Amino acid sequence: MDIREMIESVVQEVVQSMKLEKEKENLGKVLFVFCDSSAHEPFADQFIKLKNSKIDFDILFLDGETSSWLGMQRIESSGSERVIAADEYSPAPIELAMDYDGIIIPEIDLDNAARVAAGLKGTIKAEIIFSAIMLQKFVLVGGDSPGIKRSDRRCLKTLSLPAPYQKRFYSYIEQMKELGIEFLPQMSLGEAVIQKFARKLDDVQPTCESDIKENKLALENKAIFKKKLLTHDWIESQAHFPDNSIYLSKGTIISPLAKDLLKEKKLTVRFVEKG
Repeated sequence: MDIREMIESVVQEVVQSMKLEKEKENLGKVLFVFCDSSAHEPFADQFIKLKNSKIDFDILFLDGETSSWLGMQRIESSGSERVIAADEYSPAPIELAMDYDGIIIPEIDLDNAARVAAGLKGTIKAEIIFSAIMLQKFVLVGGDSPGIKRSDRRCLKTLSLPAPYQKRFYSYIEQMKELGIEFLPQMSLGEAVIQKFARKLDDVQPTCESDIKENKLALENKAIFKKKLLTHDWIESQAHFPDNSIYLSKGTIISPLAKDLLKEKKLTVRFVEKG
């Protein structure tokens, strides 16, 4: 291996390790969908809570008539805590939910509620919710929405639906609840996200003391790699591995070259609790 290949290999391992470490330290990622680029301002405190709870989030703004964009117009995430851009090269709205654990819609209007309740698409909000439900991702919607788009409220100078439309809007909300969509006060959405990830953590933690003791007994006399990054060179330096297994502390990052060598040597990777 010449020096250029060696440098390239090291850089690739470091970059991959940084990405994996970032993924491991965060509990998950959600998408907030706002009607326009000023609608997110009241949620600043909620975003701080999410960040402090190690939950990533992206923000999608639907200014003006962009809620009708489909076809040539597509959506692309520009990264955690950043605005999502739209162009013809990015993934389609229906693909967005694939990259998130949950979708947050602080405000929904009569038109989108009707589409979602009927299982229709045709707008970005309806399409994102449709794909999230299909992928069994959680969907949280602001329950104190007036049912009128922000742009329509500004244009028509009115803040509430007339009684016939209001009755229909509430009926759509009940139908959306039947689809598994949760409705909460807008200012409680961030806390609801945090609680969902807290329950997710509880589900994966060992709860039975006998199981923990069993794991400890099984690991007696086994060599456990306790560093943060498992590299190709470290594996090569080992004379042998008991029972063809390598025991790693939870959170250990495996470099790409190390992964290839593990496959080549037919070693089984087993993760154990630290300590």
